[in-house]
Amino acid sequence: MEYVYAALILNESGEEINEENLTDVLDAAGVDVEESRVKALVAALEDVDIEEAVEQAAAVPAGGASAAPAGGDDEGADEAEEEEAAEEEEEDDEDEDAGGEGLGELFG
Repeated sequence: MEYVYAALILNESGEEINEENLTDVLDAAGVDVEESRVKALVAALEDVDIEEAVEQAAAVPAGGASAAPAGGDDEGADEAEEEEAAEEEEEDDEDEDAGGEGLGELFG
């Protein structure tokens, strides 16, 4: 993660994201730099518009769920959310039930 943060710092400061600059930022932060990771990140970011990527990431709701399509059926979305919440609640109940079984067996 430090490597990505270093790239974001370089982008924010207007510096070029290259191996030398990335290594300098990581060194300054006290990170043990792995040259292969630096090279891989620089290559991966070569054709990426970081500003656009950050904006897109900020637009995704918490939990990574995608937003409802524009003009979508709000009622259908509400039903889907309710179903998902009910499934999560069932899973939680199952986890709680299963958790006590093993303890009873341990203590006879």
